[in-house]
Amino acid sequence: MSTAASQAFTVDDRAVEALGRRLNGLLLTAQSPEFEDATRLWNGLIRKTPELVVRPADTADVQAAVGFAHEHGLAVSVRGGGHNIAGTALAEGGLTVDMSQRRAVIVDPQARTAIVEPGCLLADVDRETQAHGLATPLGFISEVGVAGLTLGGGLGYLTRRFGWTVDNLLEVEIVTADGRTLEASRERNEDLFWAIRGAGANLGVVTSLTLRLHEVGPAVYGGLIAWPFERAREILEAYRSLTATAPRELAVWMNLLRAPAAPFVPEAWQGELVAAMAVCYSGDLGAAGEALAPIRALPDPVIELLAEQPYTQMQSYLDDGEPKGDHYYWRSDYAAGLSDELLETWRELAAECPIPRAQMGLLHLGGALNECDHDDGAVGNRDARFALGAIGIWDPDEAGADSFPQWIREAGDRFRPFSTGGSYINFQTDDEGADRVRAMYGRNFERLLEIKRRYDPDNLFRSNRNIDPARGGHR
Repeated sequence: MSTAASQAFTVDDRAVEALGRRLNGLLLTAQSPEFEDATRLWNGLIRKTPELVVRPADTADVQAAVGFAHEHGLAVSVRGGGHNIAGTALAEGGLTVDMSQRRAVIVDPQARTAIVEPGCLLADVDRETQAHGLATPLGFISEVGVAGLTLGGGLGYLTRRFGWTVDNLLEVEIVTADGRTLEASRERNEDLFWAIRGAGANLGVVTSLTLRLHEVGPAVYGGLIAWPFERAREILEAYRSLTATAPRELAVWMNLLRAPAAPFVPEAWQGELVAAMAVCYSGDLGAAGEALAPIRALPDPVIELLAEQPYTQMQSYLDDGEPKGDHYYWRSDYAAGLSDELLETWRELAAECPIPRAQMGLLHLGGALNECDHDDGAVGNRDARFALGAIGIWDPDEAGADSFPQWIREAGDRFRPFSTGGSYINFQTDDEGADRVRAMYGRNFERLLEIKRRYDPDNLFRSNRNIDPARGGHR
């Protein structure tokens, strides 16, 4: 799929050597033994090769890397977890700042805040915050990078209670295109902070994030439950009813998929289409029974794994379904509701899908995020109550794989009429056009573009879902 063409590298060897001498961390080239690991992405469908990778030991190293890239006209990308579907962590022919080794978390349980380094994965933050019975709304795959997730908006099981992840971002330290290190918050460099909350990868290299924490766990109630696909209409209608009245402590993801060949799936159902729910109830466990009663009322599930469990376990529950190195390609949108037509389209797509490991997902998000103004951060999308996703997953050598992306694109075209017009920037693939980026930010786009051009006039930070593609940079 997305294999970017290599570009001739024109920076003088002596300049590269001089950069290496300035760094306290590592400068990697294709000849470095660490280079392969530093340039391997979660999505095996993406192939990009930067010319240089800097693994900074401190903020001064980040400043040196950004200054070098600016001087020599190289695009800059930032790698945290490397989990983004579009492969934005790598700058083809450019310079990648690899923050993946910087994974410290400092929790202040009295202030209910966490200072997080940009290489942290969800598991790192959840482990440290849960030691104090605290959490912030992150994603739902434990190996996702916190910085990339947050700066693109961020959604997960706690979003209904506490909003987008960026709604819980209090402050960042960031190195901007001119090499300055700035602190940004609602009180300092407010315009920059506004833009960072939803478009952070376009503005600079974030070197630390301060996140608000909430009382959650350490135990929650949830897991997986599934019914035969023949009952999909019944289950989808029940899901719509459930999400219309569910307390905010209850998040339920609806997935139509083929049951995996896993030990927890009865052998007779492995490979068969099912209508499944991933459930997380994060409130008072004494009220879990009442909250989950509508789910329990659906009889005869073929898989039932609902139980009390640690929140950290719930946060890694779906990890095995997205292994590193497989090929991933999807389409996604936000929706304000679940109409009869949308649910029937969803059922039809699942029935027709030729990709054995594909998922047709509906994520319930409605709640706290809808109570903020549309311009409370660049992230916008305050009318979103569901995320829709046709998620293609396959092995690199799987038969018929060449046709899978086209099927996903056509599926996206079929559910696009039900969209709010917005979508989650972190779920956009690298071949979606600039119109999709603009639609993501909606009414906030023009203000965002003005701030981008003020802080990054040469579009140094363009190896992302770039909001200013008209300014391509030097190379």
